[in-house]
Amino acid sequence: MSESPTGPASHAPAQAGTDHPAYPVGLRLSGRRVVIVGGGSVAQRRLPALLAAGADVVVISPSVTPSVEAMADAGEVAWERRPYAPGDLAEAWYALVATDDPATNTAASAEAEERRVWCVRSDEAAAATAWTPATGHSEGVTVAVLTGNDPRRSAAVRDAVVEGLHDGTLSAPRHRARHAGVALVGGGPGDPDLITVRGRRLLAEADVVVADRLGPRDLLAELPPHVEVIDAAKIPYGRAMAQEVINDTLIEHAKAGRFVVRLKGGDPFVFGRGMEEAEQLAEAGIPVTVVPGITSAVSVPAAVGIPVTHRGVAHEFTVLSGHVAPDDPSSLIDWEALARLGGTLVLLMAVERIGAIAETLVRHGRDAATPVAVVQEGTMAGERRVDATLATVAERAAAEAVRPPAVVVIGDVVSLGTHVRP
Repeated sequence: MSESPTGPASHAPAQAGTDHPAYPVGLRLSGRRVVIVGGGSVAQRRLPALLAAGADVVVISPSVTPSVEAMADAGEVAWERRPYAPGDLAEAWYALVATDDPATNTAASAEAEERRVWCVRSDEAAAATAWTPATGHSEGVTVAVLTGNDPRRSAAVRDAVVEGLHDGTLSAPRHRARHAGVALVGGGPGDPDLITVRGRRLLAEADVVVADRLGPRDLLAELPPHVEVIDAAKIPYGRAMAQEVINDTLIEHAKAGRFVVRLKGGDPFVFGRGMEEAEQLAEAGIPVTVVPGITSAVSVPAAVGIPVTHRGVAHEFTVLSGHVAPDDPSSLIDWEALARLGGTLVLLMAVERIGAIAETLVRHGRDAATPVAVVQEGTMAGERRVDATLATVAERAAAEAVRPPAVVVIGDVVSLGTHVRP
């Protein structure tokens, strides 16, 4: 995308036609000579992209910045420690003229014009035969924006497009070389703004979305009409899609050549059964991509101002599942050892059993006055926080009709959260 520049007119051949828009083109510079005249900050900014393009770069300047010197010392560029001299642009394919001496810049630009070398001139865009666009990258896509003599606008447009591609708000699905498979995407604690950039981008590319109840459901409304959305909700003590059915659904659609996103709440590998699904997919020969998510164990307490660690208060935090009662033979948790810890305990899926858990911790030595916070629907519109202690949390949760999903935080950090809110 480009706009014509608004800089001053000139009668020099290099400036002819500056009232016309630039013709955008991508230069393939791998193994080809590129000359940079000047070794200052402009050269430093432009060098990484030229090196990434595989260009054979020569820097001509009596002095350079420390970063450019480091590139020369590493053999990434050739540095000729001298001023520009006529003939330096011989055999060049592309030139960047960026010294602080206008006379040198003019002379080098004139040589580029004579030798028909495309030349960027940093001090006077209208006197150049080429302009450097504001560029950005997103998953194999290069975005290049030209707005003539308005580089800040170029950068703003570039940033908007790249950000849109990154987070999926700018839908640009692949139409070539796209492979079927499954992405296990952690959607975060529920707020659609808290899904990762990669997760949102993959969601925008999906043919099928198999969605959990606790995933960022608002994002489902943004999907194109052709995307099939399958409800894989597991309602506590209510309706649920069996895990075996979920596994079979993922495999079926992937084998049919579709790209499937398994959208989960939190992180797929934090009580999300993500590894079970990954193993089943791998056994079926289905390519699997795992996209970590922001776990509710940390993000939900933070959303209400509770840090799970704090200097001088808690040097560790432990995340545990409360879906199995402490006295259940199938429990894998050493509750006695947990009660002896002085740090923070974060419980997920513990609403129904919070009374039994609190009693067990107190019985094994945790102070009954230990602060407790129960955060329901953290980061979402219905978010609310109920404060208590280990001695009173069961009564308080029942009185407030707390229901899942909720995160329980136990420890002295809860008291910090009563004073500081985000």
